[in-house]
Amino acid sequence: MRNDVTVLIVAFSYLALLFVIAAWGDRRAEQRRSLVNSPTVYALSIAVYCTAWTFYGSVGRAATTGLSFLLIYLGPTLAMLCGWMLIRKMIRIARAQRITSIADFISARYGKSGGLGALVALIAVIAIMPYIALQLKAITVSYAILTEYPDQTLPQLSLSGFLSDKAFWVSLVLAVFIILFGTRHLDASERHEGMVTAIAFESLVKLFAFLSVGFFATFVLYSGPHDLMASAAAELPHLGQRFGLEQIPGGALGWLGTLMLATLAFITLPRQFQVLVVENVNEQHLRRACWLFPLYLLLINLFVIPIALAGLLGGSATGEPDNFVLTLPLAAGLQALPLLVFIGGLSAATSMMIVETIALSTMVSNQLVMPLLLRWRSLQLASRPDLSGWLLGIRRVAIILILILGYLYHALIGEAYSLVTIGLVSFAAAAQFAPALLLGLYWRGASRNGAAIGMIAGTLVWAWTLLIPGFALSGWLDTDFLEHGPLGIELLRPYALFGLEGWDIYTHALFWSMLVNVGLLVGISLFSRQSRMEQTQAALFTNALRPEAEQAPIWQGQASRYELFMLLSRYLGQPATRRLLDGQQPEPGDDSAATPAMIAAAEQGLTGALGSATARILINSVVRGEALDMPSILSILDTTSQTLEYNRRLEQKSSELAQIGEELRSANERLRELDRLKDEFVAMVSHELRTPLTSIRAFAEILRDAEAMPAEKQQHFLEIIVRESERLSRLIEEILDLARLESGRMTLNPERCDLVELVQQSVDAVTRLYEDRAVKLALKLPDCPCMVIADPDRLQQVLINLLDNASKFASDANSQVLLTLAPHKRHYRIRVEDNGPGIAEAEREKVFEKFHQIEQARKEEGQPAGTRPRGTGLGLPISRGIISHLGGRLWVDDPQQLGGACLIMELPKAPEEDNPSGSCG
Repeated sequence: MRNDVTVLIVAFSYLALLFVIAAWGDRRAEQRRSLVNSPTVYALSIAVYCTAWTFYGSVGRAATTGLSFLLIYLGPTLAMLCGWMLIRKMIRIARAQRITSIADFISARYGKSGGLGALVALIAVIAIMPYIALQLKAITVSYAILTEYPDQTLPQLSLSGFLSDKAFWVSLVLAVFIILFGTRHLDASERHEGMVTAIAFESLVKLFAFLSVGFFATFVLYSGPHDLMASAAAELPHLGQRFGLEQIPGGALGWLGTLMLATLAFITLPRQFQVLVVENVNEQHLRRACWLFPLYLLLINLFVIPIALAGLLGGSATGEPDNFVLTLPLAAGLQALPLLVFIGGLSAATSMMIVETIALSTMVSNQLVMPLLLRWRSLQLASRPDLSGWLLGIRRVAIILILILGYLYHALIGEAYSLVTIGLVSFAAAAQFAPALLLGLYWRGASRNGAAIGMIAGTLVWAWTLLIPGFALSGWLDTDFLEHGPLGIELLRPYALFGLEGWDIYTHALFWSMLVNVGLLVGISLFSRQSRMEQTQAALFTNALRPEAEQAPIWQGQASRYELFMLLSRYLGQPATRRLLDGQQPEPGDDSAATPAMIAAAEQGLTGALGSATARILINSVVRGEALDMPSILSILDTTSQTLEYNRRLEQKSSELAQIGEELRSANERLRELDRLKDEFVAMVSHELRTPLTSIRAFAEILRDAEAMPAEKQQHFLEIIVRESERLSRLIEEILDLARLESGRMTLNPERCDLVELVQQSVDAVTRLYEDRAVKLALKLPDCPCMVIADPDRLQQVLINLLDNASKFASDANSQVLLTLAPHKRHYRIRVEDNGPGIAEAEREKVFEKFHQIEQARKEEGQPAGTRPRGTGLGLPISRGIISHLGGRLWVDDPQQLGGACLIMELPKAPEEDNPSGSCG
């Protein structure tokens, strides 16, 4: 397609851009303007999970085994959506104990065991070699295709000709780049903010490149998804079978096994642990990452099937399925898009290799090399003033060796498997860390010996069932043992261990390795004793989410500030030591004691550079005393827990007392209001009773004292006395009714009665009254009975009261009152409306208050009062109480016809069994 120089210039320019971005990120971090203090950058950095396997291999797997490629991404999606509390716990532990790698994490959990950390580091190096080989294979193959298509000759791997092998030189170039990228200085926090910034940028580049080729395959080569699917259905007769669930290797068990494998690997792969846990600067960033990272996985897999279908339809022109992403635009004769795809694949591969090799080099340095060098007395490292250069040098050499080992795996076995197959081999190996990691987070009884023996056994099973068969398939070993087992022992066949046949090789390997790993970890832990340090660390890890877990340093020994400063300076350098100790630099000979918090901070700083096990040994060399034992640390945790519980209870009691106080204040206000209402009630009752009594007394005295009075006047005065006496009797009866209602002692005698009949009787009772007041009364009644359950006497009392009030407040000129009875849903409504001035909105509830007079309200509004009597102000409150006791309602509503006051009474209909034939409703 194009000459090598053009591709190399573009590739090196892109790597240089990444270096500039990383340097910019580091500079911003030094200026305390961190770029990675963003949940979006954090989520994009987690997308380092999407390597060349995703960029190239997913399409190849989709083309050969259908939908099984999705399982690799469903696992991490489930881990982020459902397991975020687990990740949060790991982040909190790593921050509290300055964890630098998954080896350091497991080592710290099991008593800061140097041997266990070294074991994890060794397994990690072996496990990740296939994965690094996968990236090298992807880079070299894609470079060969891009520069030589369509007559490309894929590189033939041979150790004898490694100097002419492009993969070898790619390894060396990447080693130099990663050394400049991730080991320019030693940081006690062991965070690489520049690296994380560049990885987030690479995640965007590979996503854009993959979406570009997907859009090209779907909407340029074809008219859209429908056209592509129609063409595939026509030209690929077995398409349905190829993309059916039955195509997944191993069937349902294969589906479950691959899903579990991807979920465990997402948490335990060293690079994922690095970006998920070590590089996290704020655990709150996890909230956005929980949905943004799954969204990223959805987008980058959106066009996998369309690209696979387009590649299959292209036939021989597009070559191997793993290469469809690159060969599709090349076959179409495009120039820019294939180069963009190559850069996207380069981003996917280099991002993984950068993070993975940095994580592995940290483990190799902290867990394998430095502990050995510190024990090598002839080197006299303890007497050297500054060892930070040694640490950086060890990590740089480790990076080169790791990439060389990856190249050797690529050269020896890379052709035996596809990209996805190589990745799954590494997944199964990384999963061996899961039992020690996950059980250690939640089970305090998990022991160091159980974790170590379980991991060793699980890794040996992985090597026998996956790694060694790969060497055999590559021609480095005789393949006879694959069919017949070693020495003819068929029960030990790698792909059918102990006669378990019919499973896909990855689920088979995961099952046996996890069975052995978990079984030995649990079994040995149950029958072994933990050291005090193991118990202490177990308590801190399992209780990590408790607030007290990060309080109180665990050192009780003593050390001088100067000794501590010199120890840190030897391994971190003086600038980093001053930053760690907040700028404090004690003078030589300063014998002042370091605080426990300062000792703990020093240990954490050394942990970031050397690992927890080595840091502990070095701190012990200057601290006179020991860390707190298990009873002490548990006492701290329990005491703090009790304090927090007491505080919580005190806060709860305080809240309850505040609530009780508020209720008492409300009750007191209510009592004051009731007392005021009682005084008002007594005053109003006294006033109402005094008025007729005064009239009766006055006219009685006149009759007594007048010796000669005309008979007509005597008769008039006697009629007034009788009328006022009747008024007094009614008032007393109303007061008694109100008292009965409010105390619940009013006796009602409910029976089935007809509202139409009661309305007629009530109208007859007030006919003379209406004639005297010159009020016209109109009725709108149904022709059929309206049966309710009520006390007829009390109900008639309410009706008469409503009609009486309406006549009082009707207009003085052309007075009119309208009574309407009609069914409404499950009730009957009686509407009494007059053509008077009406009732203002603010007065509608007040009219149901005791002794409230509309007359008073009308005077306040400046309206002239009528000449008709206004009553006591108790009729409506009593009426509402009666209707409420009968299960109904009484309220003031907007007028509909006459424009004055409108009161509505509503009662439920009688039950059907009591309702005779022909009733309304």
